[in-house]
Formats: sequence, structure tokens, C-alpha cells
Amino acid sequence: MPTAAAQTSRQSPLLDTAAFLRKALAITAKDVRVEMRTRELFSSMFVFALIVSVIFNYTLDLKPTQVQDVAAGLMWIVFAFAGVIGLNRIFVSETDAGTLQALLVAPIDRAALFAGKWLSTVIFILVTQLVNVPLFALFANLPFGNLLALAPIFVLGTLGFAAVGTLFAAMAANTHMREVMLPILLLPLAMPVLLASIELTSTALAGRSLDGARHWLTLLVAYDLVFIVAGLLAFEIITQED
Repeated sequence: MPTAAAQTSRQSPLLDTAAFLRKALAITAKDVRVEMRTRELFSSMFVFALIVSVIFNYTLDLKPTQVQDVAAGLMWIVFAFAGVIGLNRIFVSETDAGTLQALLVAPIDRAALFAGKWLSTVIFILVTQLVNVPLFALFANLPFGNLLALAPIFVLGTLGFAAVGTLFAAMAANTHMREVMLPILLLPLAMPVLLASIELTSTALAGRSLDGARHWLTLLVAYDLVFIVAGLLAFEIITQED
């Protein structure tokens, strides 16, 4: 019959996982509560995405047959820069207020801190997409019937973009010219996830099956896994004090 110590040993990974999730979700809930109270982050991301979408749609003067070819790229360019704005505001505002430093000295696993911030970023970007994609489709006369097929693509693309973005936003938060440093660091490494997302979005908007773009889907999933794991492992090193 197993001893109490053996039972505790077997349960400890589950208990550790539950504690990790509680801490990560507590950080996410804190970020969401702050945003619900101030609405500064979502407002800046939404307004930026809306303005740029309108400018693109009314200045490019594309033929109906050309719209679907460029719409996917335009949407992801807009959301990438909106995400940069959101990441900058999350980390810069917390750095200036001392909140990030308080979290770093608190008895919280840095991996849980990364997971909480990553999930917050995912939520904010997805909400921005949820509001702006239908408006973009309306302005560009895209078929609304194909928009539902975009949901899993946007989720997968956002998971990877937010993972690498959270890593580099934390790295850039304590640097000079931090608002400039983040896009310089982030966008080159985010190119694979953006290219894969654009190709998959273009395929879905055209009403075609994703079977023909399976290699892009594989790239997107692999990218997500690599940078989520890298963030969990490397966040402690990145946020160490000198």
C-alpha cells in the first residue's frame, strides 16, 4: 500500500500545476480589471486599427478581384502594429508605476508571470480583432460568410505573436527609447507567424479549404509551441536585475 509521502509525491505535480495556473490567471484577471476600469489600452488599439483600416480601404482604390488578395496582409499588418501598441502600454505603464517591479519581487514564479501577461495580451488583441475584422470586411466589401473560418487562424496567430511580443516587451521595458525598441526587436522575429497567418487568412477569405495550406498551418502551430515554451523558460533570465 503506498505511503502518504508517495501519494504526496505523485500529487505534487498536479498541485504545482494548479498553483501555477492560479497565479497566472490572477495576473491576467488583474490586467483585465485594470483595463475594464481605464479602457486606455483597448481604446488605443481599437482606434489605431480602425483608422488604419479605413485609410487603407479608401486610398488603395482596389478592384473587387484584388481586395481579397491584399485584405489578409492589410489586416495582419494593422493587428501587428496594434499589438505593439498594446504591449508597449502594458509593460511601459507598469514599469513607470512600479507595478512590474512589485510583481518581479513578489513570490511568484516568473513563468507564471509570463503566462499571465501573455494571456492578457492574447485577450486584448483578440478583442480588438473581434471588433475590427467585421468593420474591415464591411469597408472592403469582403464576404461575411467566410469570416467565421478566420476565427481559428486569428487565435493561432495571436497566440504566437503575443508569446514573442511578451518576451520582447519585458526586455525592452527598461531600455531607453523603449517604444522604438519593441517593434525593432519584435517584428523581425514575428515574421514567420505573420506570413503564415496572412497565407491562411487569404485562403479562408477566398473560401478555399486549408488543406492546400497545411504547411503554413504546421509552421504556425510549431511557432506557437516554440515561443510559448521559450517564454516560460526564458522569462526569468530576461527579467533578472543586473
